[in-house]
Amino acid sequence: MMSGWGYTESPLVDGDKVICSPGGSQGTLAALDKKTGAVIWRSRGLTDAAAYSSMIVADVGGNRQYIQMTSAGVVGVAARDGRPLWHSDEATNTTAIIPTPVFHDRYVYVTSGYHAGCALIKLVSNSQGLRAETVYSNKTMVNQHGGVVRVGEYVYGYSDSEGWVCQEFKTGRRMWAEMRKLGKGSLTFADGHLYCYSERDGTVVLIKATPAGWHETGRFTIPLHTSQPRKSGQIWTHPVVANGRLYLRDQDLIYCYEISVPNGD
Repeated sequence: MMSGWGYTESPLVDGDKVICSPGGSQGTLAALDKKTGAVIWRSRGLTDAAAYSSMIVADVGGNRQYIQMTSAGVVGVAARDGRPLWHSDEATNTTAIIPTPVFHDRYVYVTSGYHAGCALIKLVSNSQGLRAETVYSNKTMVNQHGGVVRVGEYVYGYSDSEGWVCQEFKTGRRMWAEMRKLGKGSLTFADGHLYCYSERDGTVVLIKATPAGWHETGRFTIPLHTSQPRKSGQIWTHPVVANGRLYLRDQDLIYCYEISVPNGD
């Protein structure tokens, strides 16, 4: 069961399974055989409608699980059989939940837009299994769809209330915010730098991933924008760095830039 904009998640391939979020009464999450498409399990104890987030895999106390944001909150299910393990209703809203959760050291960081904000959830073991405890919940990061990345002890992304933000992962404290240098967009991380991609005009800015502030080391703008009708959209695809190349997309146009430094020169 999906809401108005259709399915947008990136399915997760884990070993011989493909994990996705169809939502609905048969189970929010589903595991399929990656070679045949046969259903291996559905999370029958979890029946939330699907959202737009992409799930992640994590090992907690030696137990493998899938973590996903649904229409009603954040959940973890057992990788073996889809059994629900824990749930939290942090960072939810009634419009669209899009960003991918972040897992590190038994903590799950989530954020979403439409005034929802962000939260850090600690997974605590107890006699029943796992319990989700909220460490903090605030409006420092209100991320609609550009995503966030964790680098060391800090989270970076664009917040609708603050601009580009560096936030301390374990405390939720804002380290810096910058709204004037670049408009709203998405980002990725590679080699100590953040690649920030503006949704409005396709400008890419390279900044150092540091809690000390916005330290820009370069920028450029894609040479040509799509001729496809945008309706109410902008450039919503995230930048990708792979094998020394930066990939940028604007609807039907894809750009590839060489960003590696040969032989350390």
